[in-house]
Amino acid sequence: MKNIICRFYRAFQDRKSDVAAIVTIIVFYLFLEGIGITCPILFVTGISCAGCGMSRAWLSVLRLDFSSAFSFHPLFWMPILVIVLFLLRKRIPTKLYHMAVIAIILLFLLVYLFRMMNPNDVIVVFRPKEGIIFRVLESLPIRGCP
Repeated sequence: MKNIICRFYRAFQDRKSDVAAIVTIIVFYLFLEGIGITCPILFVTGISCAGCGMSRAWLSVLRLDFSSAFSFHPLFWMPILVIVLFLLRKRIPTKLYHMAVIAIILLFLLVYLFRMMNPNDVIVVFRPKEGIIFRVLESLPIRGCP
């Protein structure tokens, strides 16, 4: 038992900065969620990001409602794969790692484009006038305009 604990401790020490980065990202998104910003990209631009629906999908997973999770974001399972890939990146051949990263990015882009072109998708939206950038620019006075 002591050997297992020692191995776990050494593995954690080797990955301390990786774990800290992942925890920081999770805490940051929980903070944003707490103040009502569910998607910072959507909030700023009014255009959904490729991951829109992911938080709601994971909340559905926690309720064991996998069909809702899939409807919120069909790649809801992908963050687990990304985290594992990230943590094992030094043990995976570089070429295979890069191919996996490219495949994940392409898969997200394909799903995003499909959802963006689907007029029935209520999660992925294109509403730039609702973004903070447009609202700030709209409120600025422009010289020469009444």
